[in-house]
Amino acid sequence: MNTPDGAARATRPTTNPGGDERAAGRGAGWRRGRALRVLLLAGLVTCAACPVSWADDGDEGAQADDVAEAARAGQWQLGALRLPEAWRSSRGEGVVVAVLDTGVNARHPDLQGAVIPGPDLTGATTGTERPDADATGGTERPDADATGGTERPDADATGGTAPGAGTARTASGAGEDGARQGVWGPHGTAMASLIAGHGHGDGRKGGVLGVAPAARVLSVRVTLENGDPRREKQRSGAGWRDALASGIRYAADHGADVISMSLGGGSGAWEGSAEEEEAVQYAIGRGAVLVASSGNDGDAGNRKNFPAAYPGVIAVGAVDRRLRVAAFSNRQDYVSVVAPGTEIVTADGSDSYVVGDGTSSAAAMVAGIAALIRSAHPGLSPYHVRMAIELGTRRRPSDGYSPAYGHGVANALLALREAARLDVPAAGPPGPGPYFGAGPAPGSRMPVVTGMVLLVAAMSARVVLRHGGRRRDPR
Repeated sequence: MNTPDGAARATRPTTNPGGDERAAGRGAGWRRGRALRVLLLAGLVTCAACPVSWADDGDEGAQADDVAEAARAGQWQLGALRLPEAWRSSRGEGVVVAVLDTGVNARHPDLQGAVIPGPDLTGATTGTERPDADATGGTERPDADATGGTERPDADATGGTAPGAGTARTASGAGEDGARQGVWGPHGTAMASLIAGHGHGDGRKGGVLGVAPAARVLSVRVTLENGDPRREKQRSGAGWRDALASGIRYAADHGADVISMSLGGGSGAWEGSAEEEEAVQYAIGRGAVLVASSGNDGDAGNRKNFPAAYPGVIAVGAVDRRLRVAAFSNRQDYVSVVAPGTEIVTADGSDSYVVGDGTSSAAAMVAGIAALIRSAHPGLSPYHVRMAIELGTRRRPSDGYSPAYGHGVANALLALREAARLDVPAAGPPGPGPYFGAGPAPGSRMPVVTGMVLLVAAMSARVVLRHGGRRRDPR
């Protein structure tokens, strides 16, 4: 049922509720995951998203460095989100972001040391598959036996064969026929890099920088890539519908401050899963901020997408370089904010890079913003983290909200400023219910700053009305 968000534009298989997944329900990946064709074949590197190509000079290491630096240069979202300024106050230190996806390659140079392996809930892993622990020898795994000690989650999904064995591969980890070739979690790795990628090389000047480069990622595998031949078998299994709900609960129980879900699906009549919605509320009750992609069929059905449509989840749409809503981005009244989602350079399941479009990437970036806030203001409730993100936007619609833009284009620096304003004792209890508490005791004196918080709440009345309760009517 659950799969990552997207559909392939060229050679990359898709994994989202878009593309070939729309009719089926759930997909896992980009709506259009254009491969950044980095082919280290016959001594030639060609990179469709990079400004140059290099002939073989006998030094593949130098070529790889050039590709990594080109990948960094292609990250236009760093400026759009005002991240260099935001990093002066927070880089996500001490925060754990659970990535519920297809798995994360902890050995990618941009993620080494930042990944905590969690369980594989797809039922696709066996005890013989390649462990992909934490690139530190496995000593930093806090919940080592989360799968009974036999199923190392971040393992190779092909039974342990080396990535790319026996075939010419693109950087997406696909052969020329599009089949997966021993690559663990291309989509999940891509999303993790956008959240907590720290780059690599001299001065970490190469590779992907995530929104919260000092955060750590908890990898929880809840779905398979669209190109994986085992997907259909998994979809028919009894545990398929429970994978996402179980993953949310696992993340909440294992210290996740933020839960990122660049996946989803839905149909015209389906109103989601009671188990999933209960898991969402459980996680919020434990203090986790939940973020999900809004969906990638805005130009082909515009269906309601879950888990994005569950109350309490920050649903994220996509914009292009000019901050215009992408045609594929779903336009629904559960959309919270939008973020960069076209021509996004990410790490791949191998050691290289891809370029993709989709709300998957946008959601991962907003999860990173939530991590920045959680690091700088750990006392804020999930509701107030959401409020800070929604108040700290650019390009706000004229009436304050629209189904296309939500509350506007997410901005890390502005969201941190709003979080600082909200980070006072009067901000109220976490989760649903009376957001600002019962008020002062008789005869007491409220701090002057409380008035500011209540004013902010009044300005955000739409948030409370739109997301404050359970809604089952069509959105």
